[in-house]
Amino acid sequence: MKTLTIGNVELENRYILAPMAGVTDLPFRLLCREMGAGLLCMEMVSAKAILYGNKNTESLLRIHPEEPPVSLQLFGSDPDIMSEIAKRIEELPFAFLDINMGCPVPKIVKNGEGSALMQNPKLVHEIVSKVSKAIRKPVTVKIRKGFNDESVNAVEIAKIIEDAGGAAVAVHGRTREQYYSGKADWDIILQVKEAVSIPVIGNGDVTSGKDAARMFEKTGCDGIMIGRGAQGNPWIFRDLSLYEETGEEPQARTAEEVREMMLRHARLQIQYKGDYTAIREMRKHVAWYTTGFPNSAKLRDEINHAESYEELEELLNERLR
Repeated sequence: MKTLTIGNVELENRYILAPMAGVTDLPFRLLCREMGAGLLCMEMVSAKAILYGNKNTESLLRIHPEEPPVSLQLFGSDPDIMSEIAKRIEELPFAFLDINMGCPVPKIVKNGEGSALMQNPKLVHEIVSKVSKAIRKPVTVKIRKGFNDESVNAVEIAKIIEDAGGAAVAVHGRTREQYYSGKADWDIILQVKEAVSIPVIGNGDVTSGKDAARMFEKTGCDGIMIGRGAQGNPWIFRDLSLYEETGEEPQARTAEEVREMMLRHARLQIQYKGDYTAIREMRKHVAWYTTGFPNSAKLRDEINHAESYEELEELLNERLR
């Protein structure tokens, strides 16, 4: 199994859980860790929210002892606030601090944060430079192909990140305008890989071991970040390692296997978030887990009315056979 080294940290393998708001919370990360993810990325956290002591950020910053190595992702656009907060949270047990320059959500972009930063190369340099000087831990950055088709500048931005002290760059092969639609452009990942000497992590449209092998071959990237391919599918990390080692694709998951994983996921959610929030948050996960199963649309509709773990368990036992 090939490994990946970023800064002074060696990962066991090259497969990384992408940071996804509302998805990669602590319970889901624990399941992906069990399944062998080489690195877990947390949900993005606002630097300003930490600065102003926002209560909700406390749970976002929580890291379980079994998780590391973990990457904590900050978003913001003020270099001074970003570096100040990086310093303030450095004692938390994360291995890498990642800066979000890829988020396409309108609210974030309107504030000049996330993928909007790709339109301002000078600011990118200032943020990465100040943050990487403020802390000892490696600083990484997640970017996109560009803001839109008229400004495909991932190569320029990656060079700036390297020059400013970034330890690695993750590249999602879509523009901000594309969001998650269309095909990811792997060629831009290859171009970035050829332009910088820091590790390049490819992201976009990898949902199987075959896909991963093809991305490594086509782009020469050093690691692969899995986003939507992990939704309802924490097993993907085990599958990717299995394929790399043996060339074998996994057998289809049985209904029982999927049901057990969902119920474990729900129990972890309850443990960390309490019944009310946990059961509601499980609804989207159940939709992902059950995609492709017979009558899954009906099950999803029923799950949306479930109010307790008992109801969830009963429904899954009845419907998922």
